[in-house]
Amino acid sequence: MSFPEHNTQIIYLDRNENNYGPAPACLEILNNIDHGLLNWYTRAHEKSTKGELYARLAKDYNLSEDRVVLGYGGEDLLKQVIHCYLGKGETLFVPQFSWWYYKSIADEVEGITVEFPLYPGEEAYHYDVDGLLEMYEQHKPRILFISSPNNPTGNTLSPEELQRVLDKTKEAVVVLDEAYALFKTTDLSYVTEIINSYPNTMVIRTFSKYYALAGLRVGFALIGKGLTRFERFSSRYLGYNRLTEAIALAALDSPQYYADITAKMNADKDMFFEEFSRLPGFKPYRSDANFMLIDMEKSQMAPLKKYLTERGIIIKFMNEKVLNSQLRITIGQQDENRKLMDAIKAYVAVKEAV
Repeated sequence: MSFPEHNTQIIYLDRNENNYGPAPACLEILNNIDHGLLNWYTRAHEKSTKGELYARLAKDYNLSEDRVVLGYGGEDLLKQVIHCYLGKGETLFVPQFSWWYYKSIADEVEGITVEFPLYPGEEAYHYDVDGLLEMYEQHKPRILFISSPNNPTGNTLSPEELQRVLDKTKEAVVVLDEAYALFKTTDLSYVTEIINSYPNTMVIRTFSKYYALAGLRVGFALIGKGLTRFERFSSRYLGYNRLTEAIALAALDSPQYYADITAKMNADKDMFFEEFSRLPGFKPYRSDANFMLIDMEKSQMAPLKKYLTERGIIIKFMNEKVLNSQLRITIGQQDENRKLMDAIKAYVAVKEAV
């Protein structure tokens, strides 16, 4: 039985997926699957470990295994944090320009959502750290979500800004959503330092974006020593999905493959920024992730969407309260990115000729 998914004739650049696909080593796991991964529970406990992926992540981040929590993608872990720590009537802080799910997740436990400010600069968006901290003192949130790089704006907190925020928000459970962080840097040492220095902080990462394994649904949280309740809340006593672990480990063992992909994406982000900067009616913003946000004339969104869809190209046309005249473009393979840019330039040329 087959399950129809993406139309291979269509270029999908709308959901921040990694169109390059996972490393060949990941596919080798599937092609040569050990059937024992399917019918036997893990016996990792006999080696005094929670599982192979737990052990590997603990080693890579120089943490003990009890600081590692696996989940069904980053989304699952974000949901678990809310259900573990946020009570009825308590406040969740989220970025103003951010993923829609951030803004609805507190509703699941009858919590309150308060948005703290970001603002567009000349070339990129920025967190308003002063505004965030001022609002923190006013609202005293139970949980603070910080997305870095942020979706859909693509901006990252600088190390100095992040330290300043963490120093001033120690009473909250601080969740750093770093789903896209590896596109910015593969240095892991700063994460270890954060987890060891701030007990109520957790860093959530995923294999969906950088490692091109969105369909696998595997993410992980690294937690400070003050969040042991979350480790118990999320425990899977019979082990994690063993096939998922094997594929994720193969991805971790393929650093050069992913470094090469990221270099191509960075080159294409520069291409998009330069091309859109010269195009009337558009304003691009630089991004540290695998997507870019571009302002455009709202009146042109519907006709451009129709034009691109007719040509088999799907991108994200923002239609939210605070972002409703922007494009968010996932950085695809280089030929896909070129086709998109050429199509948009052709659309503008036709429009100006009328």
